[in-house]
Amino acid sequence: MDDNIEQEIKKMIVERLFLKITPEEMENDKGLIDVYGIDSFSIMEIVVGLEELYGITFKPGEFKLSYFKTVGSIAEFVRSKKK
Repeated sequence: MDDNIEQEIKKMIVERLFLKITPEEMENDKGLIDVYGIDSFSIMEIVVGLEELYGITFKPGEFKLSYFKTVGSIAEFVRSKKK
């Protein structure tokens, strides 16, 4: 599996949300809401970051909270949009 996307996503999340951890400290399978305290406003910031970073867009009805449970789930979604 290509971990580059996961690393880019971690870096973007830490920078955009001003988290007090490094991207290296984030784990791909840990819950963003439960472990890192991400809330709905933060998720919207992540969406904007993904759109800017990867040039992807979220179509109506495509946005699901399950895509934002972990860094790994975000990476899976990004990969599916890039195909």
